[in-house]
Amino acid sequence: MSEQSAAADGSDAGSDVYQDSFIPYINTWGRRTNLLAVLLSLGPAVVLLTVFDIVPPSQAVIGAFVSVAATFGIFWVVEPISYYPVLGIPGTYMAFLSGNISNLRLPCAAAAQESADVQTGTPQGSIISTIAIGASIVVNTTLLGVGAFALVSAFQAMPELWQNALESYLVPAVFGAIFAQFGRDYPKVAAVGFVLALAMTLLLEQGLLNFLPGYPLYVVIIVSVFGTILIARWMWEQGMIEAPDDS
Repeated sequence: MSEQSAAADGSDAGSDVYQDSFIPYINTWGRRTNLLAVLLSLGPAVVLLTVFDIVPPSQAVIGAFVSVAATFGIFWVVEPISYYPVLGIPGTYMAFLSGNISNLRLPCAAAAQESADVQTGTPQGSIISTIAIGASIVVNTTLLGVGAFALVSAFQAMPELWQNALESYLVPAVFGAIFAQFGRDYPKVAAVGFVLALAMTLLLEQGLLNFLPGYPLYVVIIVSVFGTILIARWMWEQGMIEAPDDS
């Protein structure tokens, strides 16, 4: 058997293990842990209801839900879809359970995949993403514990200019780095996404989307994300871009 044939057989075997054993195991425990997190999130409300017999008015509950859903509801759909190619199935469970997705989990996964020279959306990319996110959770939790006691006073001692820079520009800088990283590999798709996002943002700032209910930031997100996906798929079908290599 040649070296190429042996490598191909090893790759196929690894893919079978990933699909037939690893992913079913991840789905089982990922669903359980995330559902447990939902139940624990409702814990304080249950305690108020059962122990202290405090029941908020139904109108207040409905009003609060509508307000939150109108502001953040679009992210419930857009984030899992747009983050999934980088995070993979295991990383998606881990990231949405631990939080800090856009400013920690996603950049860590993307940087690890870049360093390991693997494609997003592949089993190899998913494994690398899982390792990177697991490491980021451990490091992040440790640093948060230290920061809660030590870094808060240090941050408050910084000049106001530095505080404003960290608060206002840190996350956009992280997203800019991620955009540059993937834009280098897919410049045509990056150009499409940039133009769509810029055009929709200008429409929003000029008040041309004010006829829509609520604050129409959700329209900017929907058009930018799903518009880029649809155009990228059309470009792939037309042979203008190449699909990722699964090997």
